Amino acid sequence: MTVRPIRLFGDPVLRTPSVPVTDFDHDLRQLVADLEDTVRVPGRAGVAAPQIGVNLRVFSYNVGGHVGHLVNPVLSDFVGDQDDEEGCLSLPDMGFPTRRALTVTATGFTQDGAPLTIAGTGLLARALQHETDHLDGRLYIDTLTGDPRRQALRELRRTRPTPGRR
Repeated sequence: MTVRPIRLFGDPVLRTPSVPVTDFDHDLRQLVADLEDTVRVPGRAGVAAPQIGVNLRVFSYNVGGHVGHLVNPVLSDFVGDQDDEEGCLSLPDMGFPTRRALTVTATGFTQDGAPLTIAGTGLLARALQHETDHLDGRLYIDTLTGDPRRQALRELRRTRPTPGRR
């Protein structure tokens, strides 16, 4: 079992769009195993490859006791809205109401290259959207608007000062 350390806000890998997977090989299977081990830590709903320092379009999820993964995800069929508290392992101790689609369909591949479709509702839909954002170099705080966005930016300045500034 390999639980990999999570990269934190400020690490450039979190803002870099991930590269599509082209080789469905042993290295990918090892990455997926590490992602799934890492997401099994209690309290985690998802971990994207960039969060463990790997710039590939892969994530794992752990929702309702079901652990899975998706390679090269594409989201579609966004329906409805949910506006619930959302957090991120890369931004510890922060959480803000974040609007997401209530249901979404994610298509991609398994670690072996087989086509895979996941229809998500509620927390699973939120996790699919959150982790896909990571693969695009976006964090959930980027989706915030109004007062929640101002609060998040204020919290970031307070807890994670810019290097070289006091």
